[in-house]
Amino acid sequence: MRTEPSPPETDTVNIPRVMTGVQLVGHGGLDQLILRHDIPVPHPQADEVLIRVGASSVNNTDINTRTGWYSHDADAAHTSWSGQPMSFPRIQGADCCGRIVAAGSAVDPSRLGERVLVRTMQDPVTIDSKEIPVTLGSEIDGAFAEYLVVRSSEAFRIESPLTDSELATFPCAYSTAEGLLQRAGVSTERVLITGASGGVGSALVQLAAMRGADVTAVASPDNHQALRDLGAHRLIARDASLLEEVGESTIDVVIDVVGGDSFADVLKILTPRGRYATAGAVAGPDVALDLRDLYLKDLTLFGCTFHPRSVFADLVGYIEAGAITPIVADEYDLADIQTAQEHFMSKDFFGKIAIVSP
Repeated sequence: MRTEPSPPETDTVNIPRVMTGVQLVGHGGLDQLILRHDIPVPHPQADEVLIRVGASSVNNTDINTRTGWYSHDADAAHTSWSGQPMSFPRIQGADCCGRIVAAGSAVDPSRLGERVLVRTMQDPVTIDSKEIPVTLGSEIDGAFAEYLVVRSSEAFRIESPLTDSELATFPCAYSTAEGLLQRAGVSTERVLITGASGGVGSALVQLAAMRGADVTAVASPDNHQALRDLGAHRLIARDASLLEEVGESTIDVVIDVVGGDSFADVLKILTPRGRYATAGAVAGPDVALDLRDLYLKDLTLFGCTFHPRSVFADLVGYIEAGAITPIVADEYDLADIQTAQEHFMSKDFFGKIAIVSP
C-alpha cells in the first residue's frame, strides 16, 4: 500500500487567481465537458473552506447528470437528481480528497493544512422556507478542478496512509452503501447485493461482510474471485435468474442498485418481513412489481438518497481504522475526463476510476 507524502506548507499568498477545471456546459454527450485553464479560484465565505483537490473519482451520478437521465418526462426540461433544473456551467465531481488551504473568518484557523474528505450528500440549505438539497458536483461545484469551496462542516478531517486517489474512491460510493445498509438495518443475516462489481456494489459487499452478514453478490463471473476476497459468501452471474439461483423466500435483505428486469424476482426471493433498499437503477428505472408479493409478505421497501451526517462520520471511522479497502481500477488525469467517463460507461472494470487533480 502506498503512503501519502507529508503535506506541503500551506501558503495562502500563493493561491492562484485562476485554476484548471472541467466545466459541464449543458446536458448531452462527452462534448459537453470542457477543460478550461482560466476558471476563477473560488473564495471561501465566512463559514467555508477552500480545498486544494488531490483527487476525485467517477460516479454514475456524473453520467446521469450530464445526460439528463434524471428527468422523468422526456419532453420536460432536463433536471438534476433533485428534480431541479441544472445551473450551467457546473463543475462536477462528487468525490473529493484534498487539503484545506484557506478558510473564512468564522472557521478555526487551525484547520489550515488539514487533509479532508468532503461529504457528497450535504446538509440541505433553507431558502424561502423550503429545504434545497446540496450535492457536491450537482447543486454546487465539485472536485473536477484544482480547487473547490464547501462549508467547513462538510469537510471531514481524515488521518490515513492511503493516497489521495485511494481516499477519493470512498465518499460518494461508500456513503451511499453505508446509508443503504443502515436504512435497511442490516446485521448478521442473509443479504443479496446486485451490481456488486461497481463502486457502490463493491462497497456494499465490504460493509455488509464487516457487519457479519451472509453475503450473496451478483456480478459478472470475471469479478467473482475479487468479490470473494472482499467477503462475499456466494456469487451469482448477473444474467442469471435470481429466483432459480437462490429460491423463493430465502433472502432477508436485498440491496439493489440495478433495477430493470431483475426486479421481477427480487420480491419473490425475500423472506416474509424482508427488506429491500435501492439507490440506483443502472439497468433501467421501470420495473415490474406484483403488489401481492409486497403486501402478503409484509415487505418493507426503502428508497435511499439522503442520509444523516452520522453516516459519513461512521465511514471516516472505518477508513481510519483500516476496516475497509479502497479499490482503484484505474487513474486518469483531469485533462482526460472524457476518456475516463468512456471507460466508466463500458463497465469493464472492478471498483472505482480515480481522477487526479493537476
